[in-house]
Amino acid sequence: MIYLELFLTFLKIGAFTFGGGYAMIPIIESETLHKHWLTQSELINFLAVSESTPGSFSVNVSTYIGNKTAGVPGAICATIGVVLPSFIIILIISGLFLKFRQNKYVISVLDGLKAAVVGLIGSAVVSVGTSAFFPGGVSLDNFFTWNVLATAIICAGCVILSFKEVNPILVIAISAGAGLACMPIPGIHV
Repeated sequence: MIYLELFLTFLKIGAFTFGGGYAMIPIIESETLHKHWLTQSELINFLAVSESTPGSFSVNVSTYIGNKTAGVPGAICATIGVVLPSFIIILIISGLFLKFRQNKYVISVLDGLKAAVVGLIGSAVVSVGTSAFFPGGVSLDNFFTWNVLATAIICAGCVILSFKEVNPILVIAISAGAGLACMPIPGIHV
């Protein structure tokens, strides 16, 4: 039954990822591509859209995939699945936090998890970035493309703007405009 499969898949994703939405990307990618719920290009497109829409990344992704796979009931099952582990964990932690917040073992575990989250995010950047910019694989012929150049310019601009007091909405709008300006126009080859 697809509803149970969606619930259990996103329950697993919610239960075994620590560090937020970016840390979930490798597991979401593995699960959704393996089960043929999304193609690689659909996943990349949705990751871009979900970052610019309000709400939790994990909720956006689970709702979208559930809806695409099995309609509104699928969206509900997937969303409940991804949220339930966090809800239960927060209930447990809130009751025990004051007792264990200074425990050296708890602090050590959390420090170790920080390093693991950085690795998961790095894995997501490499995997999604390679698929987005080099869908046919990486080669010297396609390494210096307009997409890569535009992304480098946008990233450099964002870094520069981050040192100024600039409204984040303006940065998103400028980045979106630059990305749209670099989109290929059908029939014109650069």
